[in-house]
Amino acid sequence: MLFKLPLGFLSGLRVKVLNETSCLVSITHKWINQNPFKSMFWAAQGMAAEMSTGVLVMQAIEKSGVKVSMLVTHQEASFFKKATGKIHFSCNNGNEIAEAIQKSIKTKEGQLIVLKAVGVNEDGIVVSEFKFQWSLKVK
Repeated sequence: MLFKLPLGFLSGLRVKVLNETSCLVSITHKWINQNPFKSMFWAAQGMAAEMSTGVLVMQAIEKSGVKVSMLVTHQEASFFKKATGKIHFSCNNGNEIAEAIQKSIKTKEGQLIVLKAVGVNEDGIVVSEFKFQWSLKVK
């Protein structure tokens, strides 16, 4: 990660769980990723949230055996509580990604898929929710 995503490495992003249907990424609030209000900067949360969706997309592409371009084309976020301590972002849309890739292979057209990542603090409270619209197209 240091060479491919240096800001993610410095911010403390870590993939904790990865399987075919879900991904869990953690990030810990610290000086380098905080805002002036002593909580985690929204962009740091966004990096962790996007990683939880993007890793699933990359895994599904690898498993498909075909070359697929991937691009975030839209993003929305909601914030519910200050993000402090360790925050875990989870995405559980792996099956939908595989279906979109198969549809793109079949139709030769790009597919749009919206993946949701939910950020939860150490007390189990949702602090933020991100939705990423990914464009997937077979090359």
